[in-house]
Amino acid sequence: MIEIKISTEYIKLDQFLKFAGLVKTGGEAKHLIKDGKVLVNGVVETSRGKKLRVNDEVEFEGKKFKIV
Repeated sequence: MIEIKISTEYIKLDQFLKFAGLVKTGGEAKHLIKDGKVLVNGVVETSRGKKLRVNDEVEFEGKKFKIV
């Protein structure tokens, strides 16, 4: 599991995908999330505005990330 440190209270899911370098654009993130390709805490998440906080886990393309 890869730990991603944030310095704010939360980060939105689409912003997280960009921040972690998993996508190049917000538009790309939007489509991947809408298509159900991203899991948050083990559940498919289709809302790009989902707020991720410390200890949340994101899974994308077989890789797992933890917000710290």
